[in-house]
Amino acid sequence: MSDKGFEGLKVWQKARGLMLDVHKKLVPLILKASPDERFDLISQIRRSSKSIPANIAEGHGRFYYGDNVRFCYNARGSLDETTSHLITALDLEYCPKALYEDLRAQADETRRMLNGYIDWLKEKKIGEKEPGANLHIREEQAEYVINLETHDV
Repeated sequence: MSDKGFEGLKVWQKARGLMLDVHKKLVPLILKASPDERFDLISQIRRSSKSIPANIAEGHGRFYYGDNVRFCYNARGSLDETTSHLITALDLEYCPKALYEDLRAQADETRRMLNGYIDWLKEKKIGEKEPGANLHIREEQAEYVINLETHDV
């Protein structure tokens, strides 16, 4: 772990670089090619790419490896969402092949680093002895009665 907090994590730095390239290199091309995408693909790829480093940072701040791993899983999901949006941008011809390949390589490297970080967290189990770390909240499943005639719950 780094003394610089989440900003010292190489995986966070890599995710941040991907997010910046998506915002600075890809988004202007999509907007130029199709102003209508401003509220669709652009919005989605901006949010998903920002979510990757944000989830890594939030997990780091939890100080319990189980929570940190869970947020890393969220980051990995956002990474896959971003990759899907990259493919869409390529398919719709908003993104040149060379830029797609660069962004895709960054995404693939971020995934490898994120998976390695998750494995490291699981091995080290940082925060395992923290108070409440092994507590699990379980909710009782509610019984629902449905009136099929009125569709009331």
